[in-house]
Amino acid sequence: SQGCVDHPIVLTEAVCNPLYSRQMMSELLFECYQVPKVSYGVDSLYSFYHNRRQNWPCSGLVISSGYQCTHILPVLEGRLDAKNCKRINLGGCQAAVYLQRLLQLKYPGHFAAITLSRMEEILHEHSYIAEDYTEELQKWRCPEYYENNVHKMQLPFSNKLLGSTVASEEKQEKRQQQLRRLQELNARRREEKLQLDQERLDRLLYVQELLEDGQMDQFHKALVELNMDSAEELQSYINKLSLSVEQTKQKILQSEVNIEIDVVDSKPETPDLDPLGSEQSLEDVESINEFEPLFAEEQPEVEKPVAAVQPVFNLAEYHQLFLGTERIRAPEIVFQPSLIGEDQAGIAETMQYVLERYSKEQQALLVQNVFLTGGNTMYPGLKARIQKELLEMRPFQSSFRVHLASSPVLDAWFGARDWAVEYMNREEGWITRKDYEEKGGEYLKEHCASNVYVPIRLPKQAPRAAEASAPSRASGTGNPSEQA
Repeated sequence: SQGCVDHPIVLTEAVCNPLYSRQMMSELLFECYQVPKVSYGVDSLYSFYHNRRQNWPCSGLVISSGYQCTHILPVLEGRLDAKNCKRINLGGCQAAVYLQRLLQLKYPGHFAAITLSRMEEILHEHSYIAEDYTEELQKWRCPEYYENNVHKMQLPFSNKLLGSTVASEEKQEKRQQQLRRLQELNARRREEKLQLDQERLDRLLYVQELLEDGQMDQFHKALVELNMDSAEELQSYINKLSLSVEQTKQKILQSEVNIEIDVVDSKPETPDLDPLGSEQSLEDVESINEFEPLFAEEQPEVEKPVAAVQPVFNLAEYHQLFLGTERIRAPEIVFQPSLIGEDQAGIAETMQYVLERYSKEQQALLVQNVFLTGGNTMYPGLKARIQKELLEMRPFQSSFRVHLASSPVLDAWFGARDWAVEYMNREEGWITRKDYEEKGGEYLKEHCASNVYVPIRLPKQAPRAAEASAPSRASGTGNPSEQA
């Protein structure tokens, strides 16, 4: 609140953190927040520090598996051996993505419901590490074992089916509304057709009047325009068109009288045929024909009492996820990264590679305290799997011990708290403002839970005076030809 933080800061950083990253953080803390002193440590080493016991050795092999990556950290005599640390770029995030991909391929109908957050929840609550992965897969092939060990996840769903909750009265009302709209559409089309036929009939009667008045030239010219050959043909078209107009008028009057019509007795109105090859387009006829199935449903011979639609399957069961071998496939990627196409070594191979870099005495010392920490080590069966892998790689009748952190997620914080309380009044591990100004932002004071400080080594340049004197001394010796 006063523009500064007037208490020390204990901050975690990555294993073998680059000096530039530490320099930026120190500059922010000292220049911006004016902290009095700061200490940097590694989270998994803080967890190792918090879980130490009276009979625990100071050396050990820390296996830290978190959300993004997994580290194998050898600790000798209470200090991190940074030269032999190894990292695997796999953790809880990759396991959740792999589980999501497996279930989306298994249940493509629930693609949107299988979210990453839901997969992380399933991973934490239902997954476990198989002590022998191949043997465990063989067990899952047995139907009885599958039924006893499969886990079912219920996805959220709506219990309403289309048509199942709609009452018969609502359906009847909906059909009547559709029929009413179709009747209005037919009535409008009849009026438009009547208007066109009336205009065509008036034109033909006008041409007939020309014949009666004796205006033969204009009469023959009008017949050519109408594509007719004789007066008899003209009279025939007039009679047919008059009959069509009269029928259309009768239909309009009948539809106006019978506005309220029973749904069962309704029949689709078909467009009247135009005897003169009328101008009504085919699109109009097709648009009316589209509504014929709606009328066909209402005919008496197909009308049946409306019954509630019963689902043919249980909707709740359709929205269930069955977790079988996926329970062991997802967390197995930290031991077999090839399952997701990663060309990396798993925990067992990396652990063996780290141990082989030490002498036999140091190996025996490290395996006496194999320490598991991090959120991704909370799977049931992980400790037994690590013990099995160590039993396979260690010499016959050799001893080893595997310990799991008391709280793999929170022990890093508890360890940092314990260290801060114990070393509050000591100089070990604390970088002061004076150290920052004198030795730079990348400077680190080592302690039991910190990285190893490797200062920047700049190449030394020879003094310019020595460079200048060297040619002059060389010019005083040797023959004249060498000097030239």
